[in-house]
Amino acid sequence: MPRTSPLRAIDLKNFTAFGKSRLRFSPGLNVIVGENGLGKTHLLKLPYAAMALSAELGKKQPPLQPSKTLLQPAMAQKLVDVFRTEGLGRLARRKQGRSRCEARVEFTERRCNLGFSFATQSRSEVVVEEAPSEWLGKAPVFLPTRELLTIYPGFVSLYDGRHLEFEETWRDTCVLLGEPALRGPNERETARALAPLEDELGGKIVLDKGRFYLRGPGVGSLEMPLVAEGHRKLAMLARLIATGSLLDKGCLFWDEPESNLNPKLIREISRVLLHVCKNGVQVIAATHSLFLLRELDMLLKKEFKDVERRYSALGKGADGVAVAQGECVEEIEPLTALDEELRQSDRFLEESA
Repeated sequence: MPRTSPLRAIDLKNFTAFGKSRLRFSPGLNVIVGENGLGKTHLLKLPYAAMALSAELGKKQPPLQPSKTLLQPAMAQKLVDVFRTEGLGRLARRKQGRSRCEARVEFTERRCNLGFSFATQSRSEVVVEEAPSEWLGKAPVFLPTRELLTIYPGFVSLYDGRHLEFEETWRDTCVLLGEPALRGPNERETARALAPLEDELGGKIVLDKGRFYLRGPGVGSLEMPLVAEGHRKLAMLARLIATGSLLDKGCLFWDEPESNLNPKLIREISRVLLHVCKNGVQVIAATHSLFLLRELDMLLKKEFKDVERRYSALGKGADGVAVAQGECVEEIEPLTALDEELRQSDRFLEESA
């Protein structure tokens, strides 16, 4: 029987910009903060690849038993497709001489753990050091920095039939967006989770003949390219909640939720993320926005005190990227990614004085 289980930790050695690191995750909200080039997105894609592969293999018919022999080629291909790199060796930290890149993805349900390694010179060979005894039962969701509703029409079939230079996360998420909306006993729970999003959007997200529309009083049936980009991001969340992907025991990876949003919508996104957590979904977001970080912090201290959280700050260390973790913003110094925003605030106040 496939299981659903929150991500608990990842261990890395010589992976991209990281020397040796261990990151622990909360079952609720997780925020990874760091300036560009330090590997925030890599910390989303690695566990996502492992979780997505486990969920994919668990759905195969006839059922497949987890094994190292099965996982080794599948894990190698999934990593290459998710990172869209020429070979696995590109994911290894550049060091003198030969070395191995090692990773271990740990879940609350330890029977789902997966550990693997590959050589820095390898193009397509993964060695599975620890295989799960059970598959994950629910596919994770990965939201990239741009919205996907406008490219959805025909994208999955085109991706599957042609070689496209798009990360496989786009394809995976489009598959989830295209699933039918939940019906039956889950409708009430879905409606409750959708309410704040549909209020902000001014209508419902509908899939009709392979295209997405915003339908509601005052807007009629508005095709996605005519909807503001910030609202299209909210619309993606609404659709994924409607299909059940972002309900109980799901996992959402979101790369820079604040990208291309104005401050008002960043505030809405912050609130929506915490509502998603309250619906039993583990959220792992990467950001370098001080505004988003502050909004989340304020909401967590007032309306969402019961949401478990963990912050991770990335900084340059003596042996690759250094990671600091804590349960509040004050515990994750240094926040080098936010220094420029703080300095700009100081300069603005000085000029206005």
